[in-house]
Amino acid sequence: MDLKEVMAINLRRMRHDKNITQEELADRSGLSARYIGAIERGDKSATVTVLGKISEALGVNPAELLASVTK
Repeated sequence: MDLKEVMAINLRRMRHDKNITQEELADRSGLSARYIGAIERGDKSATVTVLGKISEALGVNPAELLASVTK
């Protein structure tokens, strides 16, 4: 599994765990909801800057978004 897919899975799980919509996460991170959705689907790769914005908006360490997951 590549990092883009790992981040997609972790991002979706963390967002759901915190009961945050894509629109709310987009607002908190200063990104568009379409971009958040594309990252969650694995259609787009996040830059380090975007990784930082998303992790800050979720209140997690950026490394948590890239931590290995089991399918």
